[in-house]
Amino acid sequence: MIDFPQTLPASRIPDPMAAPALRWGVLGTGWIAEQFIASTRAHTRQIFAAVGSRSLDKAQDFASRWEIETAHGSYTSLVNDPSLDVIYVASPHNLHFEHVMLALGAGKHVLVEKPMAMSQSQGRQMAELAQRKGLFLAEALWTYFLPKFDVIDQLLAAGTLGEIKSVQTDYGEYFTRDHRIFNPALAGGPLMDLGTYPLSLITRLMGAPATLVGQKQMDESGVHGQLSLMMADHAGNQATLSTTLYGFTPTNAVIVGTKATLRFGSEFNLPGPFTLASADGASVLTWDEPRGRHFEGLFYEAAEVARCIAAGQGETPRRPLEASLVMLGAMDRVIGTLGLDYLAPVEEVMS
Repeated sequence: MIDFPQTLPASRIPDPMAAPALRWGVLGTGWIAEQFIASTRAHTRQIFAAVGSRSLDKAQDFASRWEIETAHGSYTSLVNDPSLDVIYVASPHNLHFEHVMLALGAGKHVLVEKPMAMSQSQGRQMAELAQRKGLFLAEALWTYFLPKFDVIDQLLAAGTLGEIKSVQTDYGEYFTRDHRIFNPALAGGPLMDLGTYPLSLITRLMGAPATLVGQKQMDESGVHGQLSLMMADHAGNQATLSTTLYGFTPTNAVIVGTKATLRFGSEFNLPGPFTLASADGASVLTWDEPRGRHFEGLFYEAAEVARCIAAGQGETPRRPLEASLVMLGAMDRVIGTLGLDYLAPVEEVMS
């Protein structure tokens, strides 16, 4: 008879509206910055006080549309704004290192979009600078700030699933050809975008892979259009990952343990349901919540950042820096194994 809980634990995530209100500066004016602002404003008391862009006109346009009081025509001006408590870095992947180091150097706490850097080496430099300066730093991989993942973390900590034997993941979306994900100069391709979700789940559950094999398909744009990976830890436990830019996939995940299996009822990285079934299938528990998207979820990470900064913490247990670094190390391994080539930022992007 398999030992199985009678109920799922409750989420321990505090009320986001109760998080202390901080003044945020937004570095970057793309789609994810808009989603972050909309979600956070609707569900928390956070204040978006300034935005910075490469040009004043672009910053002023964004500030006008989103009713932000101050527009800065350079990132340096933004991070040196003395009225701000924290900088949200939402620039392209291959500029994260430069922009995070700029903000930390100016004495600002930072939440940076995923992946936090292009390599583990860059990530370590960022983490070390934050630690030296006594500043908060976190990767905005918003999935792990959701209430459902707090419940999953409790199940894992209690050993409810037993030894994790297999993690099966995928993530695919369709993008039009003018999307920046097809731009080699912006670190395009799915690995550093869609792929961060399944790869982070795998490394969260199984650590850095001991072995890794895979296959990529290049796109005519010059980025990789899709890839598939198989990984194993030192005990031989296995994980699979597939990601593609060519169409929508279930974006699901299954976590198989020796005592129980966890299945997601919708996209694993979004708000939504999951089921926990005993290994023999005799008992099933369900976490039941509506499927959501960015508006229903991004605010949780903003509230957590505000709580941590107000408490004087340098990182968050929801997405510890070491977890981000382990994922970046796995990403380095994928890049080396598959021979992916990311361009250095071009002058137009850097200006």
